[in-house]
Order: sequence, then C-alpha cells, then structure tokens
Amino acid sequence: MKIASTFLTLATVAMLWGCGSKSTDTTDFADSTNEAVADSTDTDSGSAVAEDDAEFAVEAANGGMAEVALSKIAEEKATDPKVKAFAKQMVTDHSKANEELKTLASSKNITLPSAPNEEKQKAAADLGGKSGSDFDKAYIAQMKKDHDNTVKLFEDAQKEVKDAELKAFIDKTLPVIKAHAEHVKSLDKTK
Repeated sequence: MKIASTFLTLATVAMLWGCGSKSTDTTDFADSTNEAVADSTDTDSGSAVAEDDAEFAVEAANGGMAEVALSKIAEEKATDPKVKAFAKQMVTDHSKANEELKTLASSKNITLPSAPNEEKQKAAADLGGKSGSDFDKAYIAQMKKDHDNTVKLFEDAQKEVKDAELKAFIDKTLPVIKAHAEHVKSLDKTK
C-alpha cells in the first residue's frame, strides 16, 4: 500500500511538472490576469485591490500550495517520526491558510494560480526522487529555505499591502509561518 501511495504521489508530482510548461505556468497566468483586472478597474472604487496586493496573494498561494505538495510527499517518504509529524502539521496549517486565501482572493476578484509554479514543481520532483535520511535532510532544507522566503514575503507585505482584509490575513498567518520556520530550524539541528 505504501509503495502504491508513494507511486501515486510521485505520479502527481510528475503530472504537475508536465503541466508546468512555459505556456501553462498558472502563476504567470494569474499574474497576467490580475494585471489586466487592475489596469481595467478603478481601484479607488473598492471593486478591486491594488496590483501589488494581488501579486502578494499570487506569491502566497504559490508558496502555500508548494508547502502542501512537498509535505504530502514527506508524509509518505520521511523516515524520522519528527519529520513526518512536521510534514503533517504543514499540510494541515497550509491547507487551512490556502483555503482562507482562496476565499479572500475570490471576494477581491484576484486570480490565484491553480498549481505551484515550475520552480516549485521542480523542487517537488527533485525531493520525490530521494529516499531515507537523504529525503529527510532534503525536505528539511527545502522547508527551511521556503519558510525563510515566506516570512520575508509576509513581513514585506505587512508594510506594503493596502487592502484591510489582506492585511488581516497576513497578520493572522505570519505568526504561524514564523513558528514553522523556528520548528524546521530545530529539526535541522537534529539532522
């Protein structure tokens, strides 16, 4: 069963990777769509958010989906129980944040990507090719890098995002992401 599950996970990653061709990168599509909406809508009227706010939402969604995808792989392949537990927490927390962001973006007419970008898909494919302690180390290293980047993204957005509801999402989500960053650093010290 575990082999079938691992195969299914790797097949999903391969499918996502295959879907990430230059012309179908959903992150690029979302950015382009949001730029067009921002250009054609008077943001002062409150009917759309600023282009920078939409860019933050796209980047946050891209990172959140990648965290879930990578962590689902880790739930199957990690050998260290602490790494598996961390991966499970990532799936839970990031899935919740992703749903909140998706609902918020929909109410703001922000188009979010439907899958992680090519870079994130490649990281998932690379990670899926590892096993044993090499997998655990690679997953922890990827989570450390991703969470450091996400903390910076959210801290920068705290200062720059103009939409009040997006700001509230950032203020609510940033402490969770910082806790993840600290947790993964503690796991890194044990490897």
